[in-house]
Amino acid sequence: MEFDLIIPQIGGFGRSQRTLAAFACLPDLLLALTFFSGSFFTLIPGHRCRTDPQLLPAALANLSGSRLLNASLPLRAEAPAAWSRCRLYRYPSTAAAARASPPLPNGTVACTRGWRFEPFAGLETNVVTQWNLVCENYWKVPLEQVSYTIGWTVGFLTLGSVADGLGRRNTFILSLVVSIIQHIGVSISVDFLMFVVFRICSGVALAGLLLSVYIARLEMCDPPHRLMITMIAGSFTVTGEMLLPGLAVLCKDWRILQGVVTAPFLLLLIYWCIPAIFPESPRWLLATRQIEKCKQILRGIAAGNGVDVDDELYTPCNVFNEMDSVFEEVVQARRYTFCDMTSTRVIWKNILILGFTTFIGSGIQHCFSQNLVDYNPRFYLRYFVLAGAEGVALLFLYFTVNKFGRRGILLLSTIFTGISSLLLLALTQYLHHGVHLALSILGLFSSYAVVTLSIFFASEVIPTVVRGAGLGLIMATGCIGKATSPIMDLHNKHGFFLHHVVFASFAVLSVLCIMLLPESKRKPLPEALKDGENQRRPPLFLSRNKDRVPLLHSKQHRHYNPENYSKLVTATKKMLAQNVPFQPQDPVNESD
Repeated sequence: MEFDLIIPQIGGFGRSQRTLAAFACLPDLLLALTFFSGSFFTLIPGHRCRTDPQLLPAALANLSGSRLLNASLPLRAEAPAAWSRCRLYRYPSTAAAARASPPLPNGTVACTRGWRFEPFAGLETNVVTQWNLVCENYWKVPLEQVSYTIGWTVGFLTLGSVADGLGRRNTFILSLVVSIIQHIGVSISVDFLMFVVFRICSGVALAGLLLSVYIARLEMCDPPHRLMITMIAGSFTVTGEMLLPGLAVLCKDWRILQGVVTAPFLLLLIYWCIPAIFPESPRWLLATRQIEKCKQILRGIAAGNGVDVDDELYTPCNVFNEMDSVFEEVVQARRYTFCDMTSTRVIWKNILILGFTTFIGSGIQHCFSQNLVDYNPRFYLRYFVLAGAEGVALLFLYFTVNKFGRRGILLLSTIFTGISSLLLLALTQYLHHGVHLALSILGLFSSYAVVTLSIFFASEVIPTVVRGAGLGLIMATGCIGKATSPIMDLHNKHGFFLHHVVFASFAVLSVLCIMLLPESKRKPLPEALKDGENQRRPPLFLSRNKDRVPLLHSKQHRHYNPENYSKLVTATKKMLAQNVPFQPQDPVNESD
């Protein structure tokens, strides 16, 4: 029994489901604050060695200001106008050499009195300045970033299957409680190792939180509203990303900022205390044959929409009677695992292709963002350009995907990503700075569109019974793509050109793979593995009439109003109670 056919009978996408969707979008704002705070925690500010008068000979010991800096700090070979960040001049200790005028250094040594850090984006202290993660310890910063991304990857792979076994709500609550504990551990870390461990565990829990709320939000929507609600949730993410720099300026210290982004997660515990705010997905309950729990949740949704599904006047066509007729005998709940998904052919093919495009879109973003560093090194400019490109990508998808189809827009976005990347690779030396910047921003915009649409597309073609495991696998590939950025930093950005060439080649290859995908526009979500296996690849250019599903067409319920339906039922009851003879009248206008 298809759940999308039940939605119109419980009031359509009415007031109750709109409220649930709004509550399901709020966690995306908090997740954005937590995820992007890492870029502030590990931002390496400008720094240099503190001067050490004990290394200077007697003739230079009384210097101050710029003269002291010139005598203490060597110049960098790659930037002759700037001092070295990690070395100090060493002067000879023999008396004859020390009496030379002026004294000349005979080498350099590592910093002996620590570093002086320049003001940076918002925060006055972060983990880099607190534990001196610069110079010989610079590798610890990309290592922490890679470890955090690995935590998210493990969370998507493991908790996706948990969401299929325990349910969306239970996975959300479990991940929420664990993430709060890990956030507190991050804020009280006493050394770098403790910080890294708690960040990894936090990434695992946050991945489960994001995945469970994404799936639950999608499964409560009917076909015409799936894209809209998903894009609205994405706008919550962009809003949180935009608000974070302001919070950093107000907090000053990284521990305070961590506490500020953790506190709102305590409010989400209300979702645990009040199940009506975040109920279990009735679509998942129906697909796994948990009929009684599904009926209970559907009653609450229908009541919120002003529809009485248990009305005695409509007992023969009651939605619950239809469910009972489908499941005549007592059925046992059926849970599916990752192994069940791997035994399929079409579903597995779709997962591999969309996972590949997600990996490309996530990994190639580093190539475009690195070009922004060369154009302008200021942190805030790069940060807001990245957030703005993501917001524009969401708007682009909202206005085009429902009109031109998921597959066509994914193909177009991938082509733009590949073209931008190839032009930057081939013509960097000949492009004007403005054109170079425009191509980098275009590449960021299209790569964000590829990632967002690939995940959304996957959620529509993977069946409900394995949607958690399948979507978790695809999101995990996106995290692996993101991990390539700090891996480049581990090697001091050596191999960046090869990294760019590889991902540009992958983007060209993915264009051919996308042609093998089905189209999910205006289609019901597949529920069982059989539904996912029956999906077929349509022609690239669809006729508008060929892709319409009459029972799910949005215009069919355009004039449906649950409140008018309830008034009609009440008036009919009164008429029957008063034994008023039925008088045939003119047909009532549907819009009334």
